[in-house]
Amino acid sequence: MELDVLGWVLAVSAAISVGLSKGGLPVISSLAVPLLAQVMNPVQAAGLLLPVYVASDMVGLWAWRKDFDRRVLAIVAPAALIGVGFGWATASLVPESAVAVLVGLIGTSFALNAIFRHPVVVAPRPPRVVPGLFWGAVAGFTSFVSHSGGPPWQVYALPLGMSKTRFSGTSTILFAFVNAAKLIPYYALGQLTSNSLGVASVLILPAALAVLAGVWLVRVMPQALFFRVVIWALLLISLRLIWQAV
Repeated sequence: MELDVLGWVLAVSAAISVGLSKGGLPVISSLAVPLLAQVMNPVQAAGLLLPVYVASDMVGLWAWRKDFDRRVLAIVAPAALIGVGFGWATASLVPESAVAVLVGLIGTSFALNAIFRHPVVVAPRPPRVVPGLFWGAVAGFTSFVSHSGGPPWQVYALPLGMSKTRFSGTSTILFAFVNAAKLIPYYALGQLTSNSLGVASVLILPAALAVLAGVWLVRVMPQALFFRVVIWALLLISLRLIWQAV
């Protein structure tokens, strides 16, 4: 895989967005595939970035190993695995543009509702099983198609009122599990090649450094500001997904 100067700039930018997401700012990773899609096929971009996601997950798991919600993970993770399986089974049938529009509409609706009708920080509430299973499956499916599982996950997770560190840790652990589950299907579909792995190996270092930067940002940022940034980022990324698909 040959990249020109612009390609490398976009690839490094995509890797940094992946790393920041693993540091605790999950929606930012939704920028990664669209960035690389400027210089390559989106499917090829998703395959190239998967090893970067997995390597960044290792750093994120270490950073957030003490801050996560076991109950939420127990509900959402198995459902996300089903979503990954459904994405694999329908890989040749479902247009990526249709998935992008769906994810964009979900994220936009939730973000606008959160901005105009609800407080940014909400009181903690117990996780509900049925919504968790639904949104977990949707997150697994959209993550498989285009690494855009963040918006569906946040629709479920943000109203739970977790602290910023618990939210970040739970997000990181969930998507580390999802990305590991995607390795075999991606390989079977031919999206992991020796050429893409060579480029991905170069991108791991900036991604890993960005993980640590993301962890630092989450820990020093006031909680209300943190969730306000997350919601506005969700809105902007969701609108971008719709714009690119349409």
